[in-house]
Amino acid sequence: MSGARDAGSAGAPPLLLIDAGNSRIKWALVAADGARLFAGAANHADAPHAQASTETRDFADWAALPTPGGAWISNVAGAAVAQRIDAALDAHWPGLARTVIRSAQQQCGVTNGYTTPEALGSDRWAGMIGARAAFPGEPLLIATFGTATTLEALRADGTFIGGLIAPGWTLMMRSLGEHTAQLPVLDAHNAPGLGDAAQRQQGAHGSETAPLFATDTKRSIAAGCALAQAGLVERAWADLQDAWKMPVRLVVSGGAATEATAALKVPHTRHDALVLAGLALIAMQS
Repeated sequence: MSGARDAGSAGAPPLLLIDAGNSRIKWALVAADGARLFAGAANHADAPHAQASTETRDFADWAALPTPGGAWISNVAGAAVAQRIDAALDAHWPGLARTVIRSAQQQCGVTNGYTTPEALGSDRWAGMIGARAAFPGEPLLIATFGTATTLEALRADGTFIGGLIAPGWTLMMRSLGEHTAQLPVLDAHNAPGLGDAAQRQQGAHGSETAPLFATDTKRSIAAGCALAQAGLVERAWADLQDAWKMPVRLVVSGGAATEATAALKVPHTRHDALVLAGLALIAMQS
């Protein structure tokens, strides 16, 4: 748990924000004006393998927090994770008001261009709200590298025109290992970093080979999947600038952003708290 300022300095009760993704749960406690007080994260693998009655062990850091005025939750990880969060909230603050956010037609300056607005993932929705607040008045392409890689195109006026969804870096690597006879199963914990795969080697005539061409199977998989991620984003970014006839800021975030952006060859801005930033704005608006 990390503190950003003295919780006692906030006048109104603080707000608890929870971003439950497919790989981990991130949370933040913010003051009524949105200033961050504390933050933390938990992997889904860390969940207690026991009945809900023992889940007071879950999110133990919350025991040191001041009582929030309510919790605002984005959950795209399913019912079991929702139950885990509810059990932890009830253990620490019985009866705490909580709001599970859903995508809307329009909210906090963002207009939803999805054919069925409520079908858009709540994390993508909150992330766009956070991105627009961080870079107001700019056209944006938001690339989030998580379990899935998602891209959202956001006009300068806050209109979301649509997006793309592809398998994430780890999912690509795992799929190769699980569906081929001779390739290893890799994930974020045992995949070689791109720095290793990118070591230049001397060719037969003294010339250097391209940095992402690897000389062993694990590095070939890690680099190939990272380059696939980068190629998708670069193509989308170039096409969007051609269509809009103006510069577009590429904003990147997510747990696999380090690996994916190591292969990017276009300018980009990293922001690792877009969903929590959007949740804070939604909470303050409500």
